[in-house]
Amino acid sequence: MPGPLAGLTVLDFSRLLPGPFATRLLADLGADVIRVASTRHPDLLDVLPPVVDAGRGPVSAVSAWLQRGKRSIALALADPRGREVARRLAARADVVIEQFKPGTMARFGLDATRLLAANPRLVYASLSAFGQTGPDAARPGHDLGALALSGLLSYTGTRASGPPPLGLQIADLASASNLALAVLAAVIHRDRTGQGQHVDVAMLDAALDWNGLTGAAALGAGLDPGREEHLLNGGSLYGCYATADGRWLAFAGLEPHFVRAFAMAAGCPELADGGVAPADVPGARARLAAAVAARTLAEWEEVLAEVEACAEPVLTLHEALDRPQARARGMRLERPLADGATLVQVGVPFHFSATPVVAGAPGGPVGAHTREVLRESGFAAAEIDELGQAGVLA
Repeated sequence: MPGPLAGLTVLDFSRLLPGPFATRLLADLGADVIRVASTRHPDLLDVLPPVVDAGRGPVSAVSAWLQRGKRSIALALADPRGREVARRLAARADVVIEQFKPGTMARFGLDATRLLAANPRLVYASLSAFGQTGPDAARPGHDLGALALSGLLSYTGTRASGPPPLGLQIADLASASNLALAVLAAVIHRDRTGQGQHVDVAMLDAALDWNGLTGAAALGAGLDPGREEHLLNGGSLYGCYATADGRWLAFAGLEPHFVRAFAMAAGCPELADGGVAPADVPGARARLAAAVAARTLAEWEEVLAEVEACAEPVLTLHEALDRPQARARGMRLERPLADGATLVQVGVPFHFSATPVVAGAPGGPVGAHTREVLRESGFAAAEIDELGQAGVLA
């Protein structure tokens, strides 16, 4: 059975992480996502090691995941013939997504105004660092810059260390989620009214919104948040504690009964009734840290197995995907490779009762579906051959 977005055609001009992550979500949900890659400028993530082969040729493991379920064509937009191909594809699409600096698509004649004039039902979505408007719109930017400008890094980390190197791309993924949500909202509006529109999503906007609880409280109080000053960033017992074997245990209990359960399990009854933010937070954290450091992570898992304390082991990625819960939810996805090995991917994070979602094939080499997509879009075989010989396609 097809996914809930079956029948939705998405033309994806995006690259790197944010746009492709958003369109991977749409592909996971059943949309026909056609990735339009450049014949001249490779996406850095397409060449990021390690390289695997899921049956259609060598591809980065990152691209095999990020481009999952999509079809791929390679097109030279610098060539007028390539731009005409893109216009013909967009005329048949439901959604166009692009991730260039503002103004780039207009130079190609592929901006929202022109494509919407040709296809008024089109949802045209632009993702950029700062958005399509404002004094910074033309500036380039990446994830860490958006986090720096959003305020998030000013209260992340410790007072001694400052902002830590982050292991995940928060602004990229936040804007990707916003993009997928906004596109679907615009599609619903289009289906009700027949009216397409231009959707504008910015990484900085997403990062600002993801200040979340801390941001709302700080703005309400008229104060800037600082490191180790509130419940969730080191100003309480909430946090991670080192174990005897160099691993970590995360205590995420905010409610009094979770604090009591964890304190008693840790052998710190004096902390049981002080709540998650006792009068002497540094002293209480030090006592908990010493208690946690007295056992290995495996010993803590055994101690906490029958205790509801909102305390969990800090797992490696492989450990996380190997847990029974992740396997039961289909979040460990195993793909056979051409050499007989197995590629493990994170699975699809959606579950539907009426339209079950099945993860698509791993992303393949750039341009693997060029002829197939163009044939479906009304291009004659001779026309495709001519464009290929001219270097417009790959």
